Amino acid sequence: MSVLRSRPVLRWLVPATAAVAVIGGGAAVGTFAAEAEPSLPPRTAAQLLVDLQTSRLEGLSGTVVQRADLGLPPLVGLVPGNELTTMLTGTHTLRVWYSGPDQQRVALLDTLGEQDVIRNGRDLWTWQSRTNTATHRTLGGDVGAGKPAPEAAANLPATPQQAADLALGAVDPSTEVSVGRSATVAGQNAYELVLQPRDRASLVHQLRIAIDAKRHVPLRFEVLAKGSDRPAFEVAFTEVDYRRPDADQFTFNPPPGVTVTEEKAEAPTAGKPGHAVPPTAGKPGHADPAGDPKVRAVGSGWTTVLVARLDGSLADGKAPAKPAAPAAGSVPDVDVSKFLGGLTAVNGDWGSGRLLTSKLFSVLLTDDGRVLAGAVTPERLYEAARS
Repeated sequence: MSVLRSRPVLRWLVPATAAVAVIGGGAAVGTFAAEAEPSLPPRTAAQLLVDLQTSRLEGLSGTVVQRADLGLPPLVGLVPGNELTTMLTGTHTLRVWYSGPDQQRVALLDTLGEQDVIRNGRDLWTWQSRTNTATHRTLGGDVGAGKPAPEAAANLPATPQQAADLALGAVDPSTEVSVGRSATVAGQNAYELVLQPRDRASLVHQLRIAIDAKRHVPLRFEVLAKGSDRPAFEVAFTEVDYRRPDADQFTFNPPPGVTVTEEKAEAPTAGKPGHAVPPTAGKPGHADPAGDPKVRAVGSGWTTVLVARLDGSLADGKAPAKPAAPAAGSVPDVDVSKFLGGLTAVNGDWGSGRLLTSKLFSVLLTDDGRVLAGAVTPERLYEAARS
């Protein structure tokens, strides 16, 4: 059971900043092609968990495809061009390189340009060809080997390893762990580890992790919603090469005319996204994993509900005051009243409000200014609202 309590190290994870920095665009790619099941020696779920914990990887490069189909209601025109909506829909293709815990790179090439995130030791570069702008950060001395960049706060996993790490953190008595069907992913034979919530209030049906049979590296990660046999979210290699990439892949050479902004990353603090979750997280009355005292968690495991208090302007359905100079990459103005008006009106002994539902999560915005969210049924949100 000890392997269930510890989380695997992010051995070849590109800094999680990449999930925000490069996923704003994407190339249209079809669903991952199915291949014949390979014949592999039997392996138990416990053995596969140990494989994930003990695998060692010196180098890797390849192409990763991420696809999301969460069944969200139409949001077009409300948040135009926002990375949030693009991350939650459609297909995105990235190239990744890994050469040890201090050298990682992820790049997105779309029809409008290229976006890169490169870590080389303590140097972290981000670059966008559309604006020909780059940001350079010198990571703090306490950013140790193998740790993600301190500012990392991935909204969606950029690689199967990152997704698998997050999923394995949820393995506890509320999770049924089994072995699925073998598969061939990116030309590699793989076992499939299946995680399934025992609580029926969870909207998640299964998490499936395809693990390279020889190198024990996650090659594909899928999330299936209840009532569907098609992944609502998946991230997988379509090509993979386990040779160590050349060193020049991690050297950023600013192109002519680029505008470079120098920044210094904050030192990481306990409880920030991308770091270990405090032992109290997920228990009623305690702060959420992000460490925000204004957010509390109701319940535990797969059916945890996060409860927060909205500021007055949002609770009233009005847009907040517009800043004098919006920061680069910030969320554009949103017509909050129009957005709220498009949601389903609901009420009960907990009060009244608006409900947003998708295949994998539900969000309740109450008229008294609370927001409740979780990968749960609306009924579970109503229970949390009553408490």
